[in-house]
Amino acid sequence: MSPEMTRKIFLYGAGGHAKVILELLEVNERRCAGIYDEYGAATQLLGYPVSGNLNDDYKAADSAMIIAVGNNAVRRKLARKLSANWATVIHPSANISSRCTIGNGTVVMAGVSVNSEVRIGDHVIINTNCSVDHDCVLANYVHISPNVALAGNVQVGEGTHVGIGATIIQGIKIGKWATIGAGSVIIRDVPDYAVVVGNPGRILRMNEPEDVAGK
Repeated sequence: MSPEMTRKIFLYGAGGHAKVILELLEVNERRCAGIYDEYGAATQLLGYPVSGNLNDDYKAADSAMIIAVGNNAVRRKLARKLSANWATVIHPSANISSRCTIGNGTVVMAGVSVNSEVRIGDHVIINTNCSVDHDCVLANYVHISPNVALAGNVQVGEGTHVGIGATIIQGIKIGKWATIGAGSVIIRDVPDYAVVVGNPGRILRMNEPEDVAGK
């Protein structure tokens, strides 16, 4: 077994997203060594104890952490705050091209397909049953929701959230910290901070940079 597979994994966060990551670790036979949640009231999650005190155990050489928080801005804030080795975990049912690259702290859920020469950044969520086709580029802190379909050569900027069931045609560029609404069909480029909904997608409003980027 590789050293990576024997690392103790700590989670930061104890909400619904953390439940999915816990089971992702279990199916990979990875050890969850601890769960931290400084702001929640939970004392256990799926039978695992939750601590409100963040100690330095996660900094050990044989340990790594996953930020189990769905909010992209919060994930970026925590990644900048914490000094950790970051674990990357992929569900065994995911179909991942050997020619793609996946960054640190990223999680890939069940049923995902990632095709040739895709580049995925750090602390990205590739959620259940989504499809990412050839040559896509997903920047850090992106969340691709369940059942999303990205055609080839799509670019998604930092911190952008693509909502459940959205479809993005080939060659589209989506800016940073944008929000693509559930079920939207994107046939034109999307600027930074835009909130886009509908079929075809239209700009509903603009996000405030200081809100979405955690500044």
